[in-house]
Amino acid sequence: MQTNRRNWLRQMGLALAGIGLAPVKDLALPPAATPVHRKPGDLPIRLSSNENPYGPSPMARIAMAEGVLTSNRYNWQLSSDLVSAIAVKNSVSDDNILLGAGSTEILDLVVRFSAVKQGSFILADPTYGYWTDMAQAMGLKKIAVPLTADKRHDLPAMLSAIAPDTRLIYVCNPNNPTGTICEREALTAFIQEATKKTMVLVDEAYIDFTTQQSMAGLVIGNKNLIIAKTFSKIYGMAGARTGYAIAHASTIEQLSKLQVWANGSISVASASGALASLKDQDFVRTTYMSNEKARKYTIEQLERLKIFCIPSYSNFIYFSLSDYKPDFFERLKTNNIIGTRIYEENGKWSRITVGTMEEMEKFISALG
Repeated sequence: MQTNRRNWLRQMGLALAGIGLAPVKDLALPPAATPVHRKPGDLPIRLSSNENPYGPSPMARIAMAEGVLTSNRYNWQLSSDLVSAIAVKNSVSDDNILLGAGSTEILDLVVRFSAVKQGSFILADPTYGYWTDMAQAMGLKKIAVPLTADKRHDLPAMLSAIAPDTRLIYVCNPNNPTGTICEREALTAFIQEATKKTMVLVDEAYIDFTTQQSMAGLVIGNKNLIIAKTFSKIYGMAGARTGYAIAHASTIEQLSKLQVWANGSISVASASGALASLKDQDFVRTTYMSNEKARKYTIEQLERLKIFCIPSYSNFIYFSLSDYKPDFFERLKTNNIIGTRIYEENGKWSRITVGTMEEMEKFISALG
């Protein structure tokens, strides 16, 4: 028991050394993107939740360990520092930023803000929708607008779906689960028109896997636009639960009133990791390139197996199993690979996360 405890502490970078702690520098990963908490042959392979297999970054891991040592103190100054750093990154002011425990808290705040007056909300189908049950429980009626044939947001149809009581439109860009992206000019025009009538929330959880510029700059002159962003994906901090909203200062003020403690839900360790992540651009670039390489390989191999893929702008791939004869999900289960599900019965569309190259090779081998 004592040996197991000591091993666990060492893995966490907190192995006991007398009454002291192990040097936090021992927590750093090699500069290259290296999968964490995995050894060759480790199972299961998790390709279900669009997690980054390479993070947190080396700098973030050290900062988070140091943050543990000061977690007896509240995060007042640290959260202010993180807000300022995020504002600089997105070319906005501090009063345009609101922190949340992952972008899911931001979605929660926006939904509760929108549901003050009963009405409807609009979103694509399929899209990221785990928050919609809560929205409906709060009295908002869901209006689902089908994607186009090539699995993109049908922005004209979403505009046409706006009713007098529409309180919110949600756009996930790039879209989860399809991996498609809205053309920037079209999305800009959509936002300008839709926000004349209602609130628009653009979820940019996966924007860092693209070369497209964020819509953040539009919030300066638009009180009805909110951008949700997260450290969960390219920064590899899904379990650290750190996200934020970018919006007009008056909108941020209103949203912050729905938090018991504005900007207070981020732990000291998580905030420390987020701050360090913003500085570790080498890790971001390496993760981006590793994802591009593994994604390209996986799409090529899936299509060789007669599994048609939608072009992806993210760290996951959307594909049709209609022409794949074996039992796809049984193949995953047999090989201890965790996948997702069928999102659209018509065409048997499913999604897989892009893991490391080694993981994707095992994934393809399981299907072949």
